[in-house]
Amino acid sequence: MMEKEECLICKAPLVYLQQDEIMECALCHKREPSKTRCVNGHYVCNECHTKGMDSILSLCLQETSKNPVQILQKLMAAPFCHMHGPEHHVMVGSALLTAYHNAGGELNLPEALAEMQSRGRSVPGGACGFWGACGAGISAGMFVSIASRSTPLSTEPFGLSNRMTARALEKIGEIGGPRCCKRDSFLSVLAAADFARENLGVEMETEEVVCAYSQQNSQCIGRRCPFHR
Repeated sequence: MMEKEECLICKAPLVYLQQDEIMECALCHKREPSKTRCVNGHYVCNECHTKGMDSILSLCLQETSKNPVQILQKLMAAPFCHMHGPEHHVMVGSALLTAYHNAGGELNLPEALAEMQSRGRSVPGGACGFWGACGAGISAGMFVSIASRSTPLSTEPFGLSNRMTARALEKIGEIGGPRCCKRDSFLSVLAAADFARENLGVEMETEEVVCAYSQQNSQCIGRRCPFHR
């Protein structure tokens, strides 16, 4: 049986606070404000939590698949990826950019993936509960923003990227909480594949998602999840 993932240090349940406290990372000893620690007091900063995430770029550049679900699942199986965490804020957009490119979408993939790393890293863990906007959904919006070369001064690309984020967040919000980074990532990728076909003229491949992570998730919502079998 798979071990449930919570604290990366001791596997104990996490506690989410309403106000920031100064925490010391148990791995690098950096001190910074955060709302997250485990019941035993352990805190792991975003940088340590996502160590090894730079490999996303090389993994995606090796991909020939037009299916962002398949690409995302491969990234989820990589050693750097945990059950939950801000790595998903980069992985969603990276899987979409890769599949989009392989399906004929016009973009410089190495540059696009590097930009996705930069943008996705800026969305912290816990955004789903504290910002009212899940990082996986935001990552899908970043995909459209990068693919359409949107800026704050753009017209159509500005609208498209915001509509993409809204669609992904709507799908996530319809299910409700508690958070599951895997569920929210799959919902965002599937919503983005539909959006790209309808608005960008690029047909990515998709497939039915069957979750393989339920036993690792202490807050799995079971049959309420569309991917639970």
